[in-house]
Amino acid sequence: MPRLQCPRCDRPLDRCLCALIPRLSSRTRILILQHPSETRHALNTARFAALGLLNATLKVGEVFEDLPTLLTQPGYAAHLLFPGETALSLAQVAQHTTAQPMLLVVPDGTWRKARKLLHCNPLLGSLPRVTLPAGKPSRYRLRKAPAADAVSTLEAIVNALDLLEAPQRFDALLKPFDALIDGQIDAMGEQTYQRNHLGHD
Repeated sequence: MPRLQCPRCDRPLDRCLCALIPRLSSRTRILILQHPSETRHALNTARFAALGLLNATLKVGEVFEDLPTLLTQPGYAAHLLFPGETALSLAQVAQHTTAQPMLLVVPDGTWRKARKLLHCNPLLGSLPRVTLPAGKPSRYRLRKAPAADAVSTLEAIVNALDLLEAPQRFDALLKPFDALIDGQIDAMGEQTYQRNHLGHD
């Protein structure tokens, strides 16, 4: 018999994380475009961002027919959080904030799947790009990342909001994320975690 799932956080009912998910306001609007493969991932961090932020939307798909409407939210300037030759560091952008808040579009998936989202939705390529400053290590201890500062979607959103809306902090969004990681490590056992996820730098 399949385990009962929480309809909100999509975790097994006996491991529901809803009590740890905050409800935070932000001036910045977050639009998460999630590749369908991520919905089946045990560590679906983007869902926590969508649940924890009042001003966030999560859309799942490869081709988003309603993208023109999603990107033209009155009062917001749309930017794509994705590296590129013309991308500006969010640290720089935060120092030159204007009266108009940002609509931050965040692709969610592996790098390959994220690039596919951009390919399937050419309108994303027309947006000005912004990136996170390098150097902040990830708390995603279960993922073999290409670099120490490669972060999960949730961490990227938290880091972006911390920069854009300082001194306000959004660390509370990471509480269910940390609990999820700890639960996964407990389930696999410390020895398995040490063998498979440590010592591979």
